Amino acid sequence: MAAKGRVAAVKGVKPNWGWASLPFLLLVWIAVASRYPAYVLPQPWDVWNEAVRWFSDGSIWAQLWASLLEEFAGFTLAVLMALILGTSAGLSDRFRDFITPLNSLFMAIPPIAWAPLMLLIFGLGLTSIVVVIFIAALFPMCITIQEGIRGIRGGEVRAARTLGASASQLLLHVYLPSSLPFITAALRIGFSQAWRALVAAEMLGASQGIGWMVAMGGQTGNSSQVLLGICLIGLIAWLMENLVFRRVEQRYQRWRAR
Repeated sequence: MAAKGRVAAVKGVKPNWGWASLPFLLLVWIAVASRYPAYVLPQPWDVWNEAVRWFSDGSIWAQLWASLLEEFAGFTLAVLMALILGTSAGLSDRFRDFITPLNSLFMAIPPIAWAPLMLLIFGLGLTSIVVVIFIAALFPMCITIQEGIRGIRGGEVRAARTLGASASQLLLHVYLPSSLPFITAALRIGFSQAWRALVAAEMLGASQGIGWMVAMGGQTGNSSQVLLGICLIGLIAWLMENLVFRRVEQRYQRWRAR
């Protein structure tokens, strides 16, 4: 009976076809690239050779370090500010009424539109790109956190107040645990927006970084370098999703269960 139960359980498991997506993408890439010259659309092995060249002479590390430094500087500042503004807007109707038009305004403006102005104000370099990243990530995260705070059931808050919880205890033991799914969603959204803004800003006004790699590859006609930069952009975003955000989500789910 136990053996039959195991067989039935195995039969009931649906196969996960996620493993096939990347090989499928590579096959499509090879098929499409075969119709174009290598200088227009290189094959995956041409991009691999370009990657070996960048990694062998060590020049890739300066680009990766520059992009990651800019990304995490702007993203960290945006997370801190979004937690403050989003929580305040979720708890206070008056502050939410005040900040809602600003959220709508800044959400409607593409973050890359700020890049030329920031370059004029701060010049080329770290500061201008960090400001663009900050603007790109702040407002989507602020709205998501705000809605998470607003969605908390009033019964939980009233019960905590009846037990004598202070405002700080309410924030730490009621609002924060209950809004963790929204905070994680806000981090995902904010990082993706910040990452796109970083690459676009580097393509417009930077002297190093992954976006600069893509821009320089386009200007010099090196399509292998362009695709290498695109692959690195996607790889870093994939690593952040799988190694950071999913693990954070799993950890807070276990914490809330306890």
